[in-house]
Order: sequence, then structure tokens, then C-alpha cells
Amino acid sequence: MANERILVVDDEETIREIVSSMLGGAHFQTRQAASGIEALSILESGDEFDLVLSDLMMAEMDGTALLERAKERYPDIPIVMVTAVHDIQVALQALRNGAYDYLLKPFEREQLLATVRRALEHRRLKRENDDYRTNLEALVAARTQQWKTALSNLEKSYDITLEVLGDALDAKDAETQHHSKRVTAFTIAIARKMGLSKEEINVIARGAFLHDIGKMAIPDNILHKPGKLTDAEMDIMKEHCYRGYKIISRIPFLADAAEIVYAHQERYDGLGYPRRLKGEEIPLGARIFAIADTLDAMRSDRDYRKAQSMEAVRQEISLWSGRQFDPRIVKIFLEMPDNIWEDLRNDINGQDPSFPKM
Repeated sequence: MANERILVVDDEETIREIVSSMLGGAHFQTRQAASGIEALSILESGDEFDLVLSDLMMAEMDGTALLERAKERYPDIPIVMVTAVHDIQVALQALRNGAYDYLLKPFEREQLLATVRRALEHRRLKRENDDYRTNLEALVAARTQQWKTALSNLEKSYDITLEVLGDALDAKDAETQHHSKRVTAFTIAIARKMGLSKEEINVIARGAFLHDIGKMAIPDNILHKPGKLTDAEMDIMKEHCYRGYKIISRIPFLADAAEIVYAHQERYDGLGYPRRLKGEEIPLGARIFAIADTLDAMRSDRDYRKAQSMEAVRQEISLWSGRQFDPRIVKIFLEMPDNIWEDLRNDINGQDPSFPKM
């Protein structure tokens, strides 16, 4: 039975009561604060909490200010921010500033409980990690297997974080819905056919899944413009590769995947962007992704055309071999049967799974 203590911070009493009731029904203990200032006062009183759940936009000391002060004074307490979809970029900044996760309004009871449990589990694992490091010599023999299990659980938590980032992008740009999941599944299939290791595939899959995360930083009037972009607008749009790289390169377990995000619009002949990389200067994952991305684009309906046949896809990719695409990967792709792509596509479009598993 859960007995962890959670501080619920929101300047709307009704919201505090609803959230506290949801948590209480799952046997969590809660205390309420009507502002960031009151929340800090409660924390400073010595009352111990396992988690802080705070609204982002509040009149008296907002969630961002509370996060900054609480992380400085109580770094061990995970903080989950609650925000509306239109404040998503502020929420992403909160993640970079130390928030464990965020919830998008409106949310269901199970979403709330799942996020809270992940945060509490993350805290438990981190404490175990800290204990392990402090007592390394005495514990190394007895806890090696437990450490491996903890790492595995953390990796699962990372993949949940990736799914949240993907959902955040979907909320900003509806046209990307399922695209990241499909292109990741296609990329994994090609990488497996190439005989890459599980570790290599994990990195490549994460890079493929997050390839468009930089679009979070692109203004909506450009991202959603129905007509052709001007040259100036196109220059801004092209910044999404670098913006995406900057967003995720600071996350240690995504450092290698960030290089794929940075290079996903490069071309094998050196005529891509943003750095005009050529041939094997382009990370292998980005070269695999280029084929998977073209496959998904051509097999998807667009406002200006219907989805094209697999035969047309094969002809297009073969035609651009050595120019846009790595010839060695093109050869492997062309050897793979059509039903692989259709089965993956149907599974993702029909069942809406989470981040594709390696």
C-alpha cells in the first residue's frame, strides 16, 4: 500500500481538492499549498515529502520559481509540473531546469497516478544508486545483480520520457502524429537487417524517434503555414535540426542520439543541411533514418497527393542512391520484402503503441 507523502501546489482550491482526492484514493498522503511561497514555507518547516506536484502558472510565485528554489534546497525531492498544452515550451524548459516530468491538462486519474509512481520509483532508484556509490567496496559483490536491475528500470523510465517528448511534439504539430513511431520502427528494421548490435540500435532508434523534436522551437506561424515557405521562413525551419540537438544533447543518455537528430537532414552527396556533411561523415543512424523517412513520407497521404505505392518508393530510393542515400544501405533496403513495412505501419496506425521496443 502506498504511503508516500505528496505536496500538491495550485492556486485553485478546486483543482487542489480534486488532485488530492485522486491521490488519496490510491493511498497517498497529501498536503496542499495555495502558492509557491506557501509550498516553500511548508518544506522549510521540516515536514518531509516524497514528491511535489505543482501547477506551472500561478499568480503568487509560479511553478518555475518554485522549481528553482526547491531544487536548490531540496534536490532529492522529485518535482512534477502541471501545465496546459500551449505552455509546453515552458514545461520543456522546466525539465531542463530539473523537473522530473510534467502532466498536460486535462489529465485522467490513471495518468496522474502513473506519473506519480514513475517519479517515486525514480527517486527510490536514485537513492539506491547513491547508497551504492557511497558503500561501493562493501556492496559491490552482493549488489551487482541489483544494480543491473536498477539500470534496466531506469532505461525503461528513459523510454517513457521519450514517449512524453513525442506526445508533446504531436500536441504542437498534429501532422506528425504517428510519424515518429513509424519512422523509428522502419529504422530499427533496417538496422537489424544490417546486423547492428542492440546497443547501436538503441541509440539509432532514439535518434530517429526524436528527429523532429527541434520543431518545438519553431514558431507556429511557420510550422503550420499552409502555403509555400519564403526563403527566410525556410531558413528558420531548417534550424530545427540544431534546435533539436541542443534540446537533447544535454541529456547524458541521449548524447549519441543527439548527433543523429543534428544530421537527419544531411545528404550522402553533401548537399543537405545544416552542416553539409558528406558520405560517412554523416552518422550511420542518420543515413539509415534518411531511407526510413522517405519510405514513410511517400507511403503517407498528403493534402496535395495520395500515398504512393511501394514500387514507387523503391524506384525513388534506388534513383537517389549515392546522392541522397548511402548506396550500401539502399541495397539492404531493396532486399527487404514489402510486407515488413506494411505490417509495421498497420500495427502502429491501428494500435498506437508506445516508443518502439528494441
